[in-house]
Amino acid sequence: MPVRWNSSTLENQARGRIARRILPFVFLLYMIAYIDRVNVSFASLRMNADLGFSDSAFGLGSGMFYVSYVLFEVPGAIIMERWSARRWMGRIMISWGLVTVLTGFVETRGEFYVARFLLGLAEASFFPGMIVYLTRWFTLRDRGRAIACLYAANPAAAMIGSPLAGWLLGAHLPWLAGWRWLFVLEGIPAVLVGILTIFYLTDWPSQARWLAEDERSWLTGELDRELRLKKERKDYTIVQAFCEWRIVLLILAYFLALSGALATIYWLPTFVKRLSGLPVRTVTSLLLVPALIGMIGILLNGWHSDKSGERRLHAAIPLLSAALTFGALIIFRQNIPAAVTCLLFGSGFLYAYYPAFWSMPTMILSQSAAAATFGLINSVGQLGGLFGPWAIGALNDRTKSLTASFGFIALAYLGAASLLLCLKVDNPTRSAE
Repeated sequence: MPVRWNSSTLENQARGRIARRILPFVFLLYMIAYIDRVNVSFASLRMNADLGFSDSAFGLGSGMFYVSYVLFEVPGAIIMERWSARRWMGRIMISWGLVTVLTGFVETRGEFYVARFLLGLAEASFFPGMIVYLTRWFTLRDRGRAIACLYAANPAAAMIGSPLAGWLLGAHLPWLAGWRWLFVLEGIPAVLVGILTIFYLTDWPSQARWLAEDERSWLTGELDRELRLKKERKDYTIVQAFCEWRIVLLILAYFLALSGALATIYWLPTFVKRLSGLPVRTVTSLLLVPALIGMIGILLNGWHSDKSGERRLHAAIPLLSAALTFGALIIFRQNIPAAVTCLLFGSGFLYAYYPAFWSMPTMILSQSAAAATFGLINSVGQLGGLFGPWAIGALNDRTKSLTASFGFIALAYLGAASLLLCLKVDNPTRSAE
């Protein structure tokens, strides 16, 4: 992903070289991860009927990923910090790729639950590890854009995964049903790229032979300077983190945001299909709209957040926009074109909040506390991935309508935005200027 850095001479050379070396590769890693995590949402358009899954069964199965993901998130993040980020991320990708392939052969609801549980176990600690890894290479003023490039992989994955899923679900391929091929073919790249990760990434700037010596010295000195500016920060144990009100607010906000976001992600193809009654390939084509909106929003919001140094409003406003759009969806639910438009736009607005949100913990935490506490915020927040999809399935089965599900998502986004608006964080770099 091209990123425009505002600097000159040695500093500019170092920042540009780091961006070109690291960002395209982590973008690829997270794109593959996202495709493998949510391809079940597309498979459900055929799989649920083939295997006889109810909405509740599918919602619970989707959420089983987050049970093991949460249990092993913090330990995995600590292992990555203390051992080797590149080796641990490579191991993660190889493991989840193999599990994704095996998911294509499930036959029963129990096997589906086990496969999703194992996928969460394999992928646990990947995301907080990626965030911690970026903090080793990007200073505070560039971190929002770096995280934006990482998160842009989500909508980019949808732009690739949606048409691919539409083709596979409609194709008549030998031996296996299209939804089974979806898992098999999308699991293989994770294994191959996981092996490449071990050899391509560098754990620490001091080990980067691809940087000139003076560039390594500049980056190390700049990161050390930022650490010295964080005088009010301290190292947090897990227990102490729960006692720090700012971290608690971030955890609760992330839980609510992900309850709505992951409910949307796993149910979006089904929502569009049931609202519109369109063919599967048309549905998957329409899902390019929120992906495009999300990519633009992530990059622009991440860039503007870094330029202004403001994080709180840049995180809250996209959530409020998504909440209002899902609220409008309830009002216009009888008007199919308007309802589908609100659904697609609301699903895209959300993405823009991620870069600013994940820049906020770095203003509170010290470097040594980052791995464990990032893992804590992400793991507890990811419980929303269990709660949200399950709640939608239960609401659909109980009410026989999508209205309650849309209301649930709108309220989750509104609650998350409200909590972030109550949080105050300072940019230590700006305060020192």
